[in-house]
Amino acid sequence: MAAAHDRRVEAVRRSLREAGLGALLVTHPPNVSYLTGFTGDSSALIVSADRLLIVSDFRFDTQLRDECPTLERHIRPSDRTLPQELGEVVAKLGLGRVGFEAAGLTVADQWTIREGVGSVELEGTSGVVEAIRVIKDDDEIAALRRAIEAAESAFRSWKEAVSPESDEKEAADALEFALRKAGAVGSAFPPIVAVGPRAALPHARPEPGVRLGSDGFVLVDWGACMGPLPYRSDLTRVLATGKVSPRFEELYGVVLEAQRRAIASIHPGAKAADVDAEARSHIGEAGFARFFDHGLGHGIGLEIHEAPRLRGSSEETLRPGMVLTIEPGIYVPDWGGIRIEDDVLVTPDGAEVLSRLPRDLDAARDGLLGR
Repeated sequence: MAAAHDRRVEAVRRSLREAGLGALLVTHPPNVSYLTGFTGDSSALIVSADRLLIVSDFRFDTQLRDECPTLERHIRPSDRTLPQELGEVVAKLGLGRVGFEAAGLTVADQWTIREGVGSVELEGTSGVVEAIRVIKDDDEIAALRRAIEAAESAFRSWKEAVSPESDEKEAADALEFALRKAGAVGSAFPPIVAVGPRAALPHARPEPGVRLGSDGFVLVDWGACMGPLPYRSDLTRVLATGKVSPRFEELYGVVLEAQRRAIASIHPGAKAADVDAEARSHIGEAGFARFFDHGLGHGIGLEIHEAPRLRGSSEETLRPGMVLTIEPGIYVPDWGGIRIEDDVLVTPDGAEVLSRLPRDLDAARDGLLGR
């Protein structure tokens, strides 16, 4: 991975030259990990034309030596905060105009750094590293495949471990355990397990006492986080826990077709907004437009929500190496929600659906009873 890290750092340096910046302070932990392979936290990276220096503390000194043996280290004293030390280090390096990740620092931390840098000019930046992260290399795609495989393996085991008598909270806990047993370091995010009407809440929190079999179907949104760097998968399925109603069949069919159309429209050069429109227009034509009011999907990688964002206002164009979620949904208050989510790789000639779990109506019908 050392060569990959070198390529990524060089891409940052090109961006700095284009922006007329002497250096960039990288403070967002996933960006630090992406550029170095360091898996700790409470650290910041200084990228300049000829230096790559990490400012950290005693807790991570040995870890840095093991994970990043060639990386220049500055270990701050225990009586100084990271922003205090960053300001002092930058002042001593004589770097000219220095960019910082505006979204990765609080206003208070920015003030502290400014106090320390003296006459050095600081300038907020946005998305410098993220613009590089949006295209996954072969190693990253392999890591995402492993995260998807672990999530799918965990889901199959989880279906055997729960029953219609399990409640949402028990089921969510069991799913997290299944993810770890499948080889994940943990869940990519707190799993969503939502029964019947509660599935109308796109980000429902699992509740104790709400039995999976109490209403007829359950929505499950989950993903695996794989190590050593935390690449994440993101999937959603809806499972019947009783007799499938005609309304369930209708809404499920609309959402499934919306997802199919969106995936079919993915190719290099496609506009993210147009992919969103493929799904949204189908749901609208079926009469459910007002029940689908979130974006169609997003990138995944070291974070569960990354660029590109698939929504009507997006100005992004799809490129090979992007990995996206495609997750249309219909959410009807007091009835419930249907969402189907899969992870998709943009390939040089189209798209590859990386997730393999069945998503047709028969799979939903089998649900928790088809065991």
